Amino acid sequence: MLWRKKTHVVEGEEDLSLEEKRVLERKMKKILKKEEKKRLKAAGETEPKAEAPGPIAGQQALDYLTCWAENRAEWRFQKTRQTWLLQHCFDFEQISDEKFSVLLQYLEGLCGGSKDITVQKALALVEESGQAPEDKDVQQRARRARQVIQLLS
Repeated sequence: MLWRKKTHVVEGEEDLSLEEKRVLERKMKKILKKEEKKRLKAAGETEPKAEAPGPIAGQQALDYLTCWAENRAEWRFQKTRQTWLLQHCFDFEQISDEKFSVLLQYLEGLCGGSKDITVQKALALVEESGQAPEDKDVQQRARRARQVIQLLS
């Protein structure tokens, strides 16, 4: 069954196969969408945009970490979640102190290039903290970086 919001009669449409009708319907839908956009633009209106979803990547990564800590039988390795955790491990706004202690346990099993890059990043943060001793944010990140260096070295 074909569903149509608007029907358009095209010459010879009854001679078309079912697949050709679908293709024609898609083309007409695309044309109608373009015409609607032009009409809105001419009227000076903007097309309503869908709201961007919140920061779900961070929540998914933290859920991944929690699953690793609490339910290893259900846990599976996910590269994207680990990458997010490694990129934000020194950010106290993204990862709370409570979650950071779990992250340190997770990092014990880190190996290979991920481990090397994380140590290099931590060393750079410690070096940066020496240049800005009065900046509390930098010092807090450096404290975390020292913990990571101590753990992974």
